[in-house]
Amino acid sequence: MLSEPRSGRLASWGNALIAGLVSPDDAVLAIVGEDAVHRVEGLPGESGPVGLTLALGRLRALGVTGLRVALPTAGHPLGLSGPPEFNKRALEAEEAVVCHGGALGLVPEVYAVGPAGDEHVEVVWQCLEVREAPPADVPSLGEAERELAEALREATAVLSRLDVAASGPVAEAAIDAYRARAERGRELLAPGYPPRAVRVLELAQRIGLLISVARENGHGGAVSASEMASRTAALRPVERTARRAQVAAYNAFVEERERGR
Repeated sequence: MLSEPRSGRLASWGNALIAGLVSPDDAVLAIVGEDAVHRVEGLPGESGPVGLTLALGRLRALGVTGLRVALPTAGHPLGLSGPPEFNKRALEAEEAVVCHGGALGLVPEVYAVGPAGDEHVEVVWQCLEVREAPPADVPSLGEAERELAEALREATAVLSRLDVAASGPVAEAAIDAYRARAERGRELLAPGYPPRAVRVLELAQRIGLLISVARENGHGGAVSASEMASRTAALRPVERTARRAQVAAYNAFVEERERGR
């Protein structure tokens, strides 16, 4: 969760494109980000991989009115609705995009291409059939915001008590540097998203960074087995909460449009 998921960029900017709020070129540029190229394979009516511009246009022509994100992990099918084959592929990738208004979903396959030291990343989105049903375990924006605030307080208290590095000034410096890079380099969400979604996503990413720093900086002062177990127990639910909040933020565009109908 240190960096934004590719499914988040695809859903965010794909939603803005479908709504006519951004140009195809701007949407594709934002979705690809630092990767070399993105293609879509298995799209209905196409015999081979196609570029994002054509793929997003085709999805809209097929009746897709919005894109949702899924961020599943083992035992937590967050944002998924089936069938099993799609869920399995999404779980392996730990992310997916589910089309609203069309029974299709997209799962990324990421490849490093090129010689050592000069590699670049290519992404192929596999287009598969999905079941049109409510996504699993996705909270509303309001629920997500409340859960994040509570989870952050609880995790910070436990990590501070165990003297874990992620609860001190080093972690805060890392978080501030990450936020500065994000603010210079990109928008958190594409045009058309409600401000609350941006606020929830930013807090979820801050918490994700806190968890990452905690894990990357060893055991800190948690030297006993019971203390290490306590830290793991503290991190697990807050990570789950942050992932749920990310999905709620990315999916807010579709949810807002549905409520407005």
